[in-house]
Amino acid sequence: MGLISNGTTLLDAGAIDGGIATGDMILLSTATASSSATIDFTSGIDSTYKEYIFKYIDIHPQTDTASFTFQTDTGTNTSYNQTVTSAFFQVIHAEGDGSEEVSYNTGNDHAQQTSFQIIAENVNADNDGSVAGTLHLFEPSSSTFVKHFFTNSELNTANNLCMNVYASGYFNTTTALTRVRFKMSSGNIDAGTIKLYGIK
Repeated sequence: MGLISNGTTLLDAGAIDGGIATGDMILLSTATASSSATIDFTSGIDSTYKEYIFKYIDIHPQTDTASFTFQTDTGTNTSYNQTVTSAFFQVIHAEGDGSEEVSYNTGNDHAQQTSFQIIAENVNADNDGSVAGTLHLFEPSSSTFVKHFFTNSELNTANNLCMNVYASGYFNTTTALTRVRFKMSSGNIDAGTIKLYGIK
């Protein structure tokens, strides 16, 4: 079972909503945030599958304009500071029309950095604000190759923009990745669900 801080619950495969294979996408675990500092997946990421998918659904921050982020670690380590090189671009459109833009964001990419990777920025903390999307992590157990990932997130921002965000890159290590942590850049994850799937 994974570890989640501040009372968040995790249902492993075989529990309430897990364990039934539907095609080639196998639900491994589900985490539900409740004023959680982090959501950590500490089991189920191994050599069983070559691709893992995390689906994050209606992640609501406690702090306005916070960014939703993730990092990984190896073995039983808990530093979550693996070296990342990444790219980041976004598409925006304002609620009141206008402000259409497709742009590369140099502030959110990494060049051999060990900080958390932003996958959605400036998230709206109003009652109806949230971010949803998908993170793909490829062959995390490989002892030969770096570990590629990409994310696609959709959110309504604190300044009333529809934003679609793409972040991609690789963890520059040939050591197996076994853990994934999600957190906000400030404040807790007030609510939301993250599901982990293995892909055959």
